[in-house]
Amino acid sequence: MEEKIKYELEFPIHASPSLIYQYISTPSGLSEWFADNVNSRGELFKFIWDGAEEQAKLLTKKSGERVKFRWLDDEDDLYYFEIRIQVDEITKDVSLMITDYAEEDEVEEAKMLWTNQISDLKQVLGSA
Repeated sequence: MEEKIKYELEFPIHASPSLIYQYISTPSGLSEWFADNVNSRGELFKFIWDGAEEQAKLLTKKSGERVKFRWLDDEDDLYYFEIRIQVDEITKDVSLMITDYAEEDEVEEAKMLWTNQISDLKQVLGSA
């Protein structure tokens, strides 16, 4: 299997961190923008897109700040995706920081996918 490349993205977002956290950490919040439907049992989350299912394990969750998942079909435990809320201490500007991994030839496509997903989130939040 090809080694995946880590990449990070930053998206300025005009919404309160506590509101954003609800949309990145709960099945109902995630199903508003990230997938068609999201279910969870404990730390196992099931994401559904157009009838296709992917399962992810919630690795860490820090209230009001970040969530980190690992796809169950990723054989390697090194890979994960994290959605982190960052607030600038001086300006109080809020950004969403995305950390994810993709194979070299899929990095640009993966970045575009995140850009589209975050655009959907901004619409849901009324921040577009």
